[in-house]
Amino acid sequence: MSLSHTYMAHMTDLRIVITGWSHLLRTFIALGLLLALVGCQADTPPTPEDSVPRARELVDLRSRVLGYTAKLRADAPYSPPGKAQRVRLAKAVGSLLSGDAQEAERQLAPLGLGLTRLTDTDSGRRYDEIAATGPGRSARWGRLYLNADSAVRWNAQVPHPVSDRDTEVLGVRLLEENPGGALVLAGAHRRAGENGAADVAHREDSAFHAIVVELQKRGVPGVQLHGFTDSADRPYDAVVSTGAVETAPAEVVAMADRMDDKGLRVCRAWAARCPLEGRANVQGRSADREHARFVHVELARHARADDGRDTEEAIGALGGLVAGWTADG
Repeated sequence: MSLSHTYMAHMTDLRIVITGWSHLLRTFIALGLLLALVGCQADTPPTPEDSVPRARELVDLRSRVLGYTAKLRADAPYSPPGKAQRVRLAKAVGSLLSGDAQEAERQLAPLGLGLTRLTDTDSGRRYDEIAATGPGRSARWGRLYLNADSAVRWNAQVPHPVSDRDTEVLGVRLLEENPGGALVLAGAHRRAGENGAADVAHREDSAFHAIVVELQKRGVPGVQLHGFTDSADRPYDAVVSTGAVETAPAEVVAMADRMDDKGLRVCRAWAARCPLEGRANVQGRSADREHARFVHVELARHARADDGRDTEEAIGALGGLVAGWTADG
């Protein structure tokens, strides 16, 4: 074979090698671009469409909430969600608070819960509701209402609706009358079920507790509303405490002072021995662990009923508290 033939054969083999490497290089580049694209998509924040629940309703918010609590009975069955269900619920709430409504919906569906964007016919304000989609166990786990027109800066907690009569009315009024709030509502009478299973203020195995703790982890302060009956050892209109904590921040002291200024007799648990201090309250204990602000408020009947002589004064003081939290946020 001549030198020229040998040279040509060598060049042909070299072109084959180079072409092969070119194809391989192009393949690697394409694969790299594809992986980068997938990675970018995984890190992409929720789109505006993701942030809005797909289900929407026009409702009277107060009727919606009070219609639900009106059905609660002390002799009704109740069983709490299991641990995996509570974890899933907390993730759903976290997704919703982070602006990913569709991920929240995906997490809620296996629990028998759904997410609905509500528009209140009275005020035009919008709220996102987590509630059961049908009858069954989850219908008695409670509900969550989040203000959808602004970031959530505070939450009102109602652990004993109907049992602590009219605390559910206080909760919905706070939500309606003050921006930036959420309402965490228990879904069973305190005496429902067996062995105190539905007393969510003293049980950690509830949907109520899972939601409150998720809010606490995100630094959202909460006020928990209770009611008491008049008795000789309770010569007060209100008992205010900070749960497991024995001190009170300035905004809580200011709320108690506003109640005093309006003529309510207030027992301050950080300064005196009070009945119903809420030190065994599990949401108060978790707030202490999470370093979240928590206020436990007990109100006499005449300071929480719709027609109570001191109800407007109590609502005004509570409104001042959450307004301060909104401003701090």
